[in-house]
Amino acid sequence: MTGLRFAERLRDLVAGVDVVLSDIWGVVHNGLVAFPDACDALQGFRSQGGTVILITNAPRPADSVQRQLRKLGIADETYDAIVSSGDLTRHFVADHPGKKMFWLGPERDNSIYRGLDAPSAPLEAADYIVCTGLFDDETESAEDYRSMLLKARERQLTLICANPDIVVERGDRLIYCAGAIAELYRELGGEVIFYGKPHRPIYERAIELAAERQSHVIELNRVLAIGDSVRTDLAGAHGFGIDCLFVTRGIHSEEFEGLDQFDSASVKELFGHPPKALMRELRW
Repeated sequence: MTGLRFAERLRDLVAGVDVVLSDIWGVVHNGLVAFPDACDALQGFRSQGGTVILITNAPRPADSVQRQLRKLGIADETYDAIVSSGDLTRHFVADHPGKKMFWLGPERDNSIYRGLDAPSAPLEAADYIVCTGLFDDETESAEDYRSMLLKARERQLTLICANPDIVVERGDRLIYCAGAIAELYRELGGEVIFYGKPHRPIYERAIELAAERQSHVIELNRVLAIGDSVRTDLAGAHGFGIDCLFVTRGIHSEEFEGLDQFDSASVKELFGHPPKALMRELRW
């Protein structure tokens, strides 16, 4: 046996931890309702002097994410700061002033370019693509965009992916995200730049913010990531060199149903690189 089992409470895992980098969607809420126990857990860690940075692949700026959290009843006291893939994407757009952008995504994500010098253009005239998601994620999949992506590849357009997630929970369903389109474009031979987990820039920015709040350099062995995705949260934490607490109630919930301990073969199959610990849902 590997010793990889389910932990009951976050408080049992954070001795020697100064900073928690927590995913939002799937850990703190499911897109429709907040998870009060998870919010209490993060607040409990902060009450002991810890710093909580929420890191999210939401394709919107941090202030937009905060407004959504408030609408769901998640108090500002749950966290110290938010870092979003939307913020990092906006930095790319700001660094390319005047370049024409074809925006692929739902209207709710229009804050991705608000206030920036990013004239919109049809695909045929654009200099690059920013993808925040599907136009209609309730009914569409990436395959609905194959012909569009083939035209973009012919023009050798770079696609900026503002949300590397393939799927995310919405209530009790899984819906497709920008990452699904970006991966298809890459399969078709297109160039993709990803912002968000599992890529390093979002972790680097989160550590910068944590260091500001802790007023000292953050040692990575005193950082714990929390997430529910093997592909983004677990892989991103491993690549950055930090431990990860894996929450199984999220997008992988069906794979973990009925399991309570794991042998070496199942750990490798499910995770690749094992997390520090598992929890069914985040609790203090």
